[in-house]
Order: sequence, then structure tokens, then C-alpha cells
Amino acid sequence: PTDDASMLAMVQKRVHKGDAEAIYFLGCKYNHGKLGMAKNAPRAIELWTEAAELGSLDAHYQLGNAHYFDKGIEEDKLRGIHHWQEAAMKGHVLSRNVLGFVEYQNGNYKLALQHWMISAKMGYEQSLNFIKDMFKEGQATKAQYAEALLGYRDAVEE
Repeated sequence: PTDDASMLAMVQKRVHKGDAEAIYFLGCKYNHGKLGMAKNAPRAIELWTEAAELGSLDAHYQLGNAHYFDKGIEEDKLRGIHHWQEAAMKGHVLSRNVLGFVEYQNGNYKLALQHWMISAKMGYEQSLNFIKDMFKEGQATKAQYAEALLGYRDAVEE
């Protein structure tokens, strides 16, 4: 589709069929006010919730952001973490990375390192850089940083 109306019609057709990724996509468009629609964060949250229930890992990630960072709904950090955990356990690299960030901010360096090690080994460079910083600060060992480097290299070479 070349215009917003055509794109919206195509997406809504998939939404009506229960396509989790289309529902997630439409939620993103409401969140940012795209495809000719007014910005509507509450509607985005509703759509992401539906998409997450249908198995969208990206929807879980966005719900985690919305709840944890108070974007469009009342802040609920535990609910945000829950959504990121749901997605991370199923292989969502951004959720795994942000869980590392949360643990690091809370002073749980060992857990942060574990999360970032997993996402670095999935090829996520930001997690590798966080581990490098932890190594420089004495919060990770040389062996842990080397393990992360090798895992990252293996992931990006696949």
C-alpha cells in the first residue's frame, strides 16, 4: 500500500482475523499517531495487551515500557518487569537487555550480568558494551567479558 488509508485498511483486515503482529503494529500506530490516526496511548495499551495475550513478544516489550516508565498508563514497575520477563523467557533480546538495565540500576550486578550475558550471546551489542563497562568497573571478571565477547561474535557470525 502506498497511502495511509490503504495501509490502515490492510492492517485492520489482519486485526479482525486476530493476527497478533497486526494488532501490535496497530497499537504502535495509535501510540505515535500514525496512519492518519490521532495519538491515543490508552488505545495502544489495549491493543498491545490483546497482542500480548495472543503471543506477541514485541507487545509484551512495549507493555513493559509503558508500565515501568509510566508511558500512557499509571506506573506499575512490577507489571512492567513481568511483561519483560514474559518476552525475555521466549527469546526477546530487547526485553532481556532492559531487565539487565533494571537489575543494574537496583544494584543487583550479578543478575544484570546474567541478563546481559544472555542478550550479548544473542548478538545484542549494547549488552556486550554494558558487560565491558562492568568489567572496567570491576563488576565483571575478565573471563566473563571474554565469554560475552566470544558469544557475541558467534551470534553475529551466524
